[in-house]
Amino acid sequence: QVQVVESGGGLVQPGGSLRLSCAVSGLTLNLYTMGWFRQAPGKERSFVASIAWSDQKTWYTNSVKGRFTISRDNAKNTVYLQMDNLKPEDTSVYYCAAGRLTAQAMGTITPFAYRAMDAWGRGAQVIVSS
Repeated sequence: QVQVVESGGGLVQPGGSLRLSCAVSGLTLNLYTMGWFRQAPGKERSFVASIAWSDQKTWYTNSVKGRFTISRDNAKNTVYLQMDNLKPEDTSVYYCAAGRLTAQAMGTITPFAYRAMDAWGRGAQVIVSS
């Protein structure tokens, strides 16, 4: 049984930091790329960052480059999203997903193609507000 479970969301002030975690089970992770996506109220889900489990190649959307860092812990089957210098526009529900494609491809496919992901978590709320 495949499980993808996010944790670590919360309320943070602008300029602050949060680290999201995504624990994965039931997948042979070396065959997958893990990605973080986000969806704000009334907006379409969008890509944030991805990491290929086998070679740790990463890809980021432009708006988070230099502020967010994606990484993975092979021993814990967990992927992380370190978010620094958070801005109010980062407020969203953040979702973790697994897909059999490259890190770059995960970052460049259209939202219509998100349905091809093999697994999604239920999301973690991040609110950036003073």
